[in-house]
Amino acid sequence: FPVTIGAVVKNNDWQTAVTGQQRIRQGFLAVSVEKVVRVRISGDHAWLTVKGMVSASTRREFEYAIPHSDANEMLDHLCPQAMEKTRYHVMVDGKHWEVDVFEGVNAGLVLAEIELTSETETFALPSWLGHEVTEDGRYTNAYLSQHPYTSWTLHPYLSLLLSCSPVFKGLT
Repeated sequence: FPVTIGAVVKNNDWQTAVTGQQRIRQGFLAVSVEKVVRVRISGDHAWLTVKGMVSASTRREFEYAIPHSDANEMLDHLCPQAMEKTRYHVMVDGKHWEVDVFEGVNAGLVLAEIELTSETETFALPSWLGHEVTEDGRYTNAYLSQHPYTSWTLHPYLSLLLSCSPVFKGLT
């Protein structure tokens, strides 16, 4: 199974390496810790995808093309938290990265992912990457569809810093 590594993007330096982009509208018909069922539209294409967890970075994935009209109907009536984003394709040292710039209730969040063939495959970390979120379920699209980024009160690391440091305790 492919291995996906994800991270928050900390600046716009990735934009100089963009090779393409696509608009995506998606929603989730079912969400649990172990599996999700997603509906996605990109351009003239639409898919129904079932993902099952193998490990924190590895998923079983089954994807099926569906009629565009069916996908729109599902997103409009069965996925109340449908989301939109623009996905940019970025090449770094011969490796393909996907950078998702979220919109709407997830605006302000920019995530990058790289798909590897195994957990031992090596790759260079681009300078525009922030902290890794591969094992942080809050950064999955399924979680974001139910808990939008703009509703998060504080960044989790800032919350921890504020709660632990006497210097910052007065800021909460």
